[in-house]
Amino acid sequence: MVVAHVEQSTSAPKNRRGMSKKKARTAGTTPSQQVNGDEEMASEVIPPSNSNHTAEDDDLMIDANPTSALEESSVPSFQALPASAARSTLKSETRRIAIPPHRMTPIKKDWINIFSPLTEILGLQVRMNVQRRCVEIRTSKATKEIGALQKGADFVKAYALGFDDAIALLRMDDLYLDSFEIKDVKTLHGDHLSRAIGRIAGQEGKTKFTIENASRTRIVLADTKIHIMGSFQNIKIARDAIVSLILGSPPGKVYAGLRTVSSRMKQRAL
Repeated sequence: MVVAHVEQSTSAPKNRRGMSKKKARTAGTTPSQQVNGDEEMASEVIPPSNSNHTAEDDDLMIDANPTSALEESSVPSFQALPASAARSTLKSETRRIAIPPHRMTPIKKDWINIFSPLTEILGLQVRMNVQRRCVEIRTSKATKEIGALQKGADFVKAYALGFDDAIALLRMDDLYLDSFEIKDVKTLHGDHLSRAIGRIAGQEGKTKFTIENASRTRIVLADTKIHIMGSFQNIKIARDAIVSLILGSPPGKVYAGLRTVSSRMKQRAL
């Protein structure tokens, strides 16, 4: 006599419809078909570890030569746009440079020397507005460089400040203008201010010329305002020397410092 132990599951089936459909399918099949079906399900659920299908997939996923895909794809190559195309999209810009009243007469006398480099070298359009006491410049189709307008403005401003060799701003790229007043360094009044200006200029301009030659800059001393034209490092050297003179350092001490700086500049140039 065989006794079958039946274990009752405490949890109810989650999907009764799926189980009923499965029973209906298995009811109409023979035992041999049911066994074959179970084997197919087992083979689908648990694939063999050393199957050829996974090896082929790995071969497809990992390419031994990754550059082959790039070589096969045809990438279009375009030529660089000319400078004229970039200029055509930009609008004309205008700059207005104010001229001090005491510099209007010298600019009128040397007007030919001012507008000729601006039009020939930079390709700008220039005109003088006498009523407003300013010089107006703007770009045109003949303008070649993007920074031509800024160069032209610096040139006119330098000429208005009193630099006779301001044409160097158009021919060299690393020249700048720097301006400051004596009161920015130290507040002086009366005779103290006059003595500070005298120390900067020197006897017959000797001190100013020495600073210019040692630092390779150009200096314009206009009352209490000081304007320097040169490269960034040279402007710093000249400004430090002038600040020392304003604070009361004797010219001999400033000369000694300039000699040291000039010798270092010569060594760097070599």
